[in-house]
Amino acid sequence: MTRRLRLRFGGTTEGGTPVAAVVIALLIVYTVWGSTYYAIRVAIDTMPPLLMASVRFLIAGGLMYTLTVRRGDRRNDRPSLRQWRSALIIGAAMLAVGNGGVTVGEQYVPSGIAALLVATVPLWMVLLARLFAGERLHPLAAAGIGVGLAGVALLLRPGAGGGAAVVAMLALLVSPLGWAAGSLYARRARLPSRPLVATGMEMLAGGVVLGLAAAARGELGQVHLHAISVRSGLAFAYLIVFGSLLAFTAYIWLLRHASTSLVATYAYVNPLVAVLLGWALLGERITVQTLVAAGVIVVAVAMILARSPRSRPASRPDPARDTATEAALLRSAQPPAMRPS
Repeated sequence: MTRRLRLRFGGTTEGGTPVAAVVIALLIVYTVWGSTYYAIRVAIDTMPPLLMASVRFLIAGGLMYTLTVRRGDRRNDRPSLRQWRSALIIGAAMLAVGNGGVTVGEQYVPSGIAALLVATVPLWMVLLARLFAGERLHPLAAAGIGVGLAGVALLLRPGAGGGAAVVAMLALLVSPLGWAAGSLYARRARLPSRPLVATGMEMLAGGVVLGLAAAARGELGQVHLHAISVRSGLAFAYLIVFGSLLAFTAYIWLLRHASTSLVATYAYVNPLVAVLLGWALLGERITVQTLVAAGVIVVAVAMILARSPRSRPASRPDPARDTATEAALLRSAQPPAMRPS
């Protein structure tokens, strides 16, 4: 990373982008996406979880889609019915199952533990790609899967979950599985080439599915506006403005101006940020066993992502560059609590 940033904060990257801009964008992705686990936990204190997630994605997705659909190649890149269908499948898997699972899971599991369990997304992504897409499994990735499973097993052992029931933590593993399945589908799905437009569509579709799930769960009758605390309201606004709009825009900008391998480093940082915030702001207990499990899972993620594409940044923003494909490749490392939360 240091060499890529030319060893000087005031210099430029190989593509001519100011290093300071890359560093700031990375810090936004590191801290904001890492903090969304904490924000979710605070928001659901006085809000029904699935309904909160639904409204959040509908607002964020509506804003993003409205602001981006009229920009870029509007003639040749109009969202079609087939693309909306793809967005619905991706939104259901990644946002309704993935993010919705995290939101419900944090009612029973500490936010830091949830972040560590969700950090196993690359592990499940590689496994599903091998089982259902026939992709070859690199020896390093295979070793990373073994290490990752060991980290999960260690995290599930009594004493590491901060008091959370093992059953609740096992249920939370459905979230990264849904995220990985949606990621695998998104690699080949027919979507707009403009990544922000595609993301807005996915958020809108996922918000609708989450709304239906909330209604089926009986959450519509649990809404009491007067009972929503200021703290929960601020966390909800933070998830929309910073988690969805600011951080994801910074992420897409990084895909155009920094190497994919550099951008992927957020996968190592976000879970650690979530654990520290849960400990410092929510009083969540961190045991030695939790720290060891966290280290094992982060190492496993590093081993798996070491086999991901290491593309170089473009010298300048190129409207024809397929950043949507790059974004799909990195989705496998992107925790459901944050993208595009």
